Amino acid sequence: MKFHWKLVLPLTIISFVIFTKWWYVEVVDGPPEILTGFPLPYMCPGWHTSLSLQIFVSGLIIDFLTYFAFWSILTLIVNRFVIKIKLHKFLTIFLLTVAGLLSAGMIFIGSNPDNIYTINRDFEIEILDSGYKFIWENQEH
Repeated sequence: MKFHWKLVLPLTIISFVIFTKWWYVEVVDGPPEILTGFPLPYMCPGWHTSLSLQIFVSGLIIDFLTYFAFWSILTLIVNRFVIKIKLHKFLTIFLLTVAGLLSAGMIFIGSNPDNIYTINRDFEIEILDSGYKFIWENQEH
């Protein structure tokens, strides 16, 4: 359990925030949009006001659990078959600090009262293009 708290959870949070997939879609009866999320889109810009988001909770949970499962399996394989992972105090503090700061930033963005939270995406889409990106990269569309 300590292993997951000190290594897997911070790696999950860091990679979840930093690396994602974008989806350029045509919304049925709506404008083209860019959705974000891997493996499922869980977020897009809000249509009712600027700087708001539409967040789809089921996609968000599935995506987070996918990242968590990936890091759990990868660290388990490395720890068991490649090299025994020893968590040094400096690395643990660094990972927890970075993950905490990223989490605080995402909580701040997510706490915008103009954001809309729904369980599932309530509109149909047709995917026109998609790709992967890091948080500091811009989409071409």
